[in-house]
Amino acid sequence: MLSDTETKLLGVMMMVIMLGMGASLTFKDFAIALRRPAGIAVGLACQYGLMPLLAFLLAKSLQLPPAYAVGLILMGCMPGGTTSNIFTYFSKGALSLSILMTMSSTLVAIVMVPLTLAFYSAGIEGQWQIPRENVIQVLVLLLVPTVIGIGLRKWNANAGAVIEMLGGLLGVLVILFLVVSWVPRNFQLLLQTGFPVYAGSIGLGLAGFALGYGLSRLLRQDARLSRTISLETGIQNGPLGVLIVVLSFTGTQQQEVLLIPVLYSLFIVLTSSAVTVWFRGITTREERARDRAKIGGAQTAGAGAR
Repeated sequence: MLSDTETKLLGVMMMVIMLGMGASLTFKDFAIALRRPAGIAVGLACQYGLMPLLAFLLAKSLQLPPAYAVGLILMGCMPGGTTSNIFTYFSKGALSLSILMTMSSTLVAIVMVPLTLAFYSAGIEGQWQIPRENVIQVLVLLLVPTVIGIGLRKWNANAGAVIEMLGGLLGVLVILFLVVSWVPRNFQLLLQTGFPVYAGSIGLGLAGFALGYGLSRLLRQDARLSRTISLETGIQNGPLGVLIVVLSFTGTQQQEVLLIPVLYSLFIVLTSSAVTVWFRGITTREERARDRAKIGGAQTAGAGAR
């Protein structure tokens, strides 16, 4: 469980994160996105079509108890996390697409998260159901600082850039906060936790990376955009999932449902780091190949002119 102080602190952190997300965008970005919507449309298909189904299938195949199944399905239904923008930057991906995907998935979350969560958790016992109104309330409240962030960016670009950076870094710090505050108190629980829970927590992100990339390529996105969509698909908003859980459950129930969102948030940083290094290496090799091709073309043209 998280204490009342930790819950309030988590809420404040999430407000700052969403403020930073809003500050990363301008109204011009939305106009550009509307002119070239293919990448965002593919991303949303991965986010709300692929990930909730994947979480449901993992929960079923691993035969998770109701509490853990709800936690895993909740994570599958979450919008993209702001940390995906950081990993996209270091992987040399399409940062503008990543930011717009994160924002778009967050905006439509008010409708899509309650729908997908209710649909895929319909067969789970009533006491483990997450109230739809809780989800909607949290999402609506978090949209307020997002809109404020967009306004700040328009008012002062420098202030917006600082808030954007702060929001992205705080996304990582929130995960570290959860680990430092929650893991030590529940260490015995973690030791007693079986393989299926860890498999679900880690597998959701890994499978999201792979299937997000595969679906993007299938829908004719180029390799660089597909790698960006892959990261955006696999990296869900873990802190948001944790916040919804702590506002929906108390006592032992909260502790059990919270297990997979916390584990997912921990392991997604590790797996995303490994995938980012891999993607960065691929992009670097592609860039070098293009440079060699340009040099070769220039030399050929020069020889022909002589």
